Amino acid sequence: MTAFALDDPFDRGSGLSRSGHLLRTAADSIPPSSLVLLGIVSVQLGAGFAKELFTALPPSAVVFLRIAAGALIMGAFVRPRLKGLAWRDWAVGLGFGVTLAVMNLSFYEALSRLPMGIAVAIEFLGPLGVALAASRRRLDLVWIGLAGLGVVLLAPWGESASVSWVGIGFAMVAGACWAAYILLSAAAGRRFPGTSGLAIAMIVSSVLIAPVGITTGGADLLQPELVLIGLGVALLSSVIPYSLELQALRRMPKHVFGILMSLEPAVAALIGVLLLSEILHVQQWAAIICIVAASLGSTRRAKK
Repeated sequence: MTAFALDDPFDRGSGLSRSGHLLRTAADSIPPSSLVLLGIVSVQLGAGFAKELFTALPPSAVVFLRIAAGALIMGAFVRPRLKGLAWRDWAVGLGFGVTLAVMNLSFYEALSRLPMGIAVAIEFLGPLGVALAASRRRLDLVWIGLAGLGVVLLAPWGESASVSWVGIGFAMVAGACWAAYILLSAAAGRRFPGTSGLAIAMIVSSVLIAPVGITTGGADLLQPELVLIGLGVALLSSVIPYSLELQALRRMPKHVFGILMSLEPAVAALIGVLLLSEILHVQQWAAIICIVAASLGSTRRAKK
């Protein structure tokens, strides 16, 4: 879930500028492909730690902690200017924020009901759909078929099925929102300088989620250890991967970036196994491989 921007969120003010310079210097010593992979691992580690929080907080409260912390961090670094915006700018910013809120809330609800690898694989159908919709090549029918096969293999057929239909529904909503996020991210990039569009969207989404998150989380949201974990989830899920991906995009073609991002469902499944002991069946691994292959194929064709 990356917003392509040309500005650096850490290049604000003298102290932040020095920090940004140090971060860029360190990033320049790492191959861009490694930066993308580190970003993917960071996102999925954040999701894994968020899922562990579900034992203490409901998903909506965890989403609130993550989005609120991310909004505070992004707002401090980016400091978006709100004066002088036209109503169309506000419409894009508000739509972007609503989409971000629904996307995260739906994904975390899916994550509370599904293994990580399955939730991410289904959600990944959103950006895959955007990539395929932009192409008219016959070979894309193969990638559509592969993605469809993956969904069929993941679906909980039969009475003994262990995967939740409700969880799949939430993951599909998250995927649709991810597709909308991609389109709104491009629109925000045209209307807002640098990363200010994303910062505004995060602030809007935190305001929207606050009533639900505070109501469901209650006094538990004030526990220092939970707040610290929520801050860690925000850093792992938003700030760190966004910064890594931003640096990688400066040094690599976007189609290569897209190919690497296609590995995200597989990485999610591996982290689910290692961090959460979520053992997947052969059929579920086959479904994830189908979706990853469809994403890889559509991305490679988009370049040609």
